[in-house]
Amino acid sequence: MTSIDSITLESADPTAAATFYDTAFGLGSQVRVSASEARTEGFRGYTMSLVVSQPANVDALMHAAIDAGATELKPAAKSFWGYGGAVQAPDGAIWTLASSSKKNVGPGTRDIDEIVLLLGVDDVKATKQFYVDRGFPVGKSFGGKYVELATAPIKLALYGRRALAKNAGVPPEGTGSHRLVIGGDAGSFTDPDGFAWEAAAR
Repeated sequence: MTSIDSITLESADPTAAATFYDTAFGLGSQVRVSASEARTEGFRGYTMSLVVSQPANVDALMHAAIDAGATELKPAAKSFWGYGGAVQAPDGAIWTLASSSKKNVGPGTRDIDEIVLLLGVDDVKATKQFYVDRGFPVGKSFGGKYVELATAPIKLALYGRRALAKNAGVPPEGTGSHRLVIGGDAGSFTDPDGFAWEAAAR
């Protein structure tokens, strides 16, 4: 299994961004922040997803994020697949908060079960093949719509760019830097959609 140890988000104000992530989500070293003035406009082509066990936990994370300065993109609500919503952090990164459960089994907490990086790609099948050729095992695959690669502790999924933007509640158009670097044991490279990987320090 390929390891993704960290995601580095680039921000014009890394101190403020780090404070937001610590206050809102308490993610520790798996989500890092670095300084960057790289130009970016509109949708950056990815979302970060926090998967939790119940709707009350989604609500708790949504409220914490908004109180810390995030903008609500999609209010938390039930859907056919579960319960979730989306926010945009002050640094511009989009976060979806989701649970496959539609019923609460206890009081809401901010406990996170999984962190998932979803990349919005132009051609899901082609990008899947790129990663397979680099030795990434496939966990789940739904044709040209969605692919989940077997990575840990951070999960990686490929989704069509327009569908991912719709899921996040934003227009799909965007230009410039992704402002994202993926750190793991797969080495340093850039994928067909311009997402940068770097070898994580061991």
